[in-house]
Amino acid sequence: MHTDKDKQVKKRLASLDILRGADLFLLLFLGPVIHALCEAYPEGTAWLAHQSEHVAWEGFVLWDLIMPLFLFMSGMTIPFSMARYKEGAKPDAHFYLKLLRRFCLLFFLGWIVQGNLLDFDWKLFHPFANTLQAIAVGYVIAALLFVHLDGKWQVLAAAVFFAGYWIAFACTGMNLDGQENIAMVIDKAVLGSHRDGVLWAADGSWRFNPRYEYTWILSSLNFAVTALLGSFAGQLLKSDRHAPAKRAALVALAGAGLLAAGLAISPLFPIIKKIWSSSMTLYSGGICFLLIALTYYLVDVRGWHKGADWLKLYGMNAITAYAVGKTLDFSSISESLLHGFAAFSWYPALIALSNGLILLVILWLMYRNRLFLRV
Repeated sequence: MHTDKDKQVKKRLASLDILRGADLFLLLFLGPVIHALCEAYPEGTAWLAHQSEHVAWEGFVLWDLIMPLFLFMSGMTIPFSMARYKEGAKPDAHFYLKLLRRFCLLFFLGWIVQGNLLDFDWKLFHPFANTLQAIAVGYVIAALLFVHLDGKWQVLAAAVFFAGYWIAFACTGMNLDGQENIAMVIDKAVLGSHRDGVLWAADGSWRFNPRYEYTWILSSLNFAVTALLGSFAGQLLKSDRHAPAKRAALVALAGAGLLAAGLAISPLFPIIKKIWSSSMTLYSGGICFLLIALTYYLVDVRGWHKGADWLKLYGMNAITAYAVGKTLDFSSISESLLHGFAAFSWYPALIALSNGLILLVILWLMYRNRLFLRV
């Protein structure tokens, strides 16, 4: 952790920080409050409740966009943070060590958040089961390709990853059963008892949880594609070949194309976020392109960011916000202060709101003191 000067902060792409902040605000603040309210008042909130939790298998809702957008924006930072390598600088040992450090720290934080590392129980340890680890894989691949390859070869690499994932499913008869698809079979074979969702019995035996349907190892091919899509969007917005407004238009056009492509192939390979299916990769990537195009146009081109700058509290400390918000439970503080309202049906929503505010205050204090966690 280190202190950034104001002049360094100003060099950042404001739209990226704001959109990333909106993504994390939805995940860590708004989503939990909405979910609690929908549980307290189920009548008339069915649609909202549906949007605030992942779909069971096929389909796509707002809540399913959070992880793809987070991964997409990690890739989008690459053309800005590594621009010098396109301007003549050569990657040295320090570059590779920094990349390795980022990879290891993201995996380590993922172990804390969802890998059960703090349980100090080896049988409960899950080595690959978290968004941060998906970001680690996607970011490192996208960064290496950006530094070492021209744009057209980066696109070709993305196409190879995309095709490789689809071919793996095609070679197994496009089996899309939640427990028997090729991505799940690979996870079970490689991770075994350390796969997330494993159920342990008192006698020490274990079995796979039939309700756990997320996949990670084979899905890493499409994690890389999502990060690369973010990198492509960043390269388009950074290019000085076009005026800023035209850059936004080009990114929006690319987003519309990806969205259409995802829908077009969905009858052959359905949109399934849990396995990061090929159609989901394109479909979610298209939405991400459209969102950053709109945000870039409004914030960086038109300068309309009043009322949205507070989202930078999340966006400029995204890893901190995610790790703290997903690891620490502030309910003991909230319930100690607000237990007098426990009799009301909206009490869980009040606790969720209080928990979100506590995290927001922490992020505000860090922002005010220019403290940003750089992984």
